[in-house]
Amino acid sequence: MDRPRPSQAALPPQSCRWHIHPDDAALLALAADAVERVARESIEKRGVFRIVVAGGNTPRPLYEKLCDAETDWSAWHVYYGDERCLPPDDANRNSFMVEDAWLKRVGIPRAQIHTIPAERGATQAAQDYAALLQGVNEFDLVLLGLGEDGHTASLFPGHDWGVAPGAPAALAVHDAPKPPPERVSLSARRLSRARHVLFLITGETKRRAIAAWRDGKPIPARAITPPGDVDIWVESRAASP
Repeated sequence: MDRPRPSQAALPPQSCRWHIHPDDAALLALAADAVERVARESIEKRGVFRIVVAGGNTPRPLYEKLCDAETDWSAWHVYYGDERCLPPDDANRNSFMVEDAWLKRVGIPRAQIHTIPAERGATQAAQDYAALLQGVNEFDLVLLGLGEDGHTASLFPGHDWGVAPGAPAALAVHDAPKPPPERVSLSARRLSRARHVLFLITGETKRRAIAAWRDGKPIPARAITPPGDVDIWVESRAASP
């Protein structure tokens, strides 16, 4: 069966702010400050801070920096943008990395850390996570990365990105082009229900994807369309032509 292939015409408009940083250290230090600032504002206004975290190599130093944040951890709720269908103790799971780098070191109540139960299989886990998110309004901050092929979370080129108004909050991914093939991802529609969206991008291998994005081509990252601007923080090597 042919997969849905979103076209540029099918995607809502996306407003971006591009921020070029001199190196990884500068980018990640400022990102930690930004997360703390949004958390503080959200807790002051609404008494809660809902963050969606990303996996991959880029954000780990950010999570390590957040261990020293001065914040009310009891007001934080942590959600995941995607997960790999592996056992909970597998080091390749996003939740394993985030726990190891950050969550086990701070005082966020365990009931407020909402991991994706990907060990149940992509279909069941997507259904369960979508059900959990039914009671959640807008995220306060969504952290995302960018793959060499333009993917974000586990929304890959050639797959359904969940941009339609009736798309579920979480998608089962059965044949991802990167291992493991079984994954769960929040849909583009659900990731877009956010007050702030921040992409963190490092590494020269991302240059082509960034160029495609800036040219307006329909890569998965282009499908994240919150009401406000998307902030894209790029390390200078990745931004070079």
